[in-house]
Amino acid sequence: METNVKNIQTKILADDWSVLKKLTYQYKNRDGEWETHVRQAYDRGNGVTILLYSPTKKTVILTKQFRIPTYLNGNKDGMLIETCAGKLDVLDPEECVRKEALEETGHKLNKITKVFEAYMSPGSVTELIHFYVAPYTEEMKIALGGGAPGEQENIDVLEIPFEKALLMLEKNEIRDGKTIMLLQYAKLHQLLG
Repeated sequence: METNVKNIQTKILADDWSVLKKLTYQYKNRDGEWETHVRQAYDRGNGVTILLYSPTKKTVILTKQFRIPTYLNGNKDGMLIETCAGKLDVLDPEECVRKEALEETGHKLNKITKVFEAYMSPGSVTELIHFYVAPYTEEMKIALGGGAPGEQENIDVLEIPFEKALLMLEKNEIRDGKTIMLLQYAKLHQLLG
C-alpha cells in the first residue's frame, strides 16, 4: 500500500508529564508533489471516559475538578464539569474505565458499553479516547470517589438530573468536549427514557 508520508524526522522538545515532539516529514499533496511539513505533536497516551446514568432516577454522574489549561484560557475559576475519565497507561480500555469510575466516582460498575472512539484534537494531540456508558444504582456506590490518593485530583462527584445536565449544555456550563459528546449520545439513544 502506497503512503502519502515519508522521511519522518522526530525531535523531542519536552518529555515530562507527556512527550512533545517536533516532526519534519514529506507529504504528497493532491497534485502528487512532495512537500515538507513541520508540525508538533503532543503524545500523552490514549484515554477513556464514561457516562454513568440511572434510568430509574433519570440522573447522571459527572465530576468537577480544576483544570489549569482552561484557567489559562479564560475559565475564571478553572473548574470543569466532566464525565469520569483517565489515561490508559498499561491497562486495556475496559479495565481502565472501570478503575477510573471507582477512583473518581466511588461506583463499582457491572455492565459497561463501549459506544465509540474519537480523536479529540487531532491537529496537535495524538490521544485516542475510548467512550463508554454504564447504568448505575445506589448499590454500586462502594467508596467516596474523589480521585486516587496521591494524584492531586480533588474531584467533586456530582449526581445531576439528566434534563438539568442538558440545560447546562445549552447555558455553556458544561464545556468539556467528551462530556458534551456522551450527554448527546445519551439523548440520541434515549438511555434515560
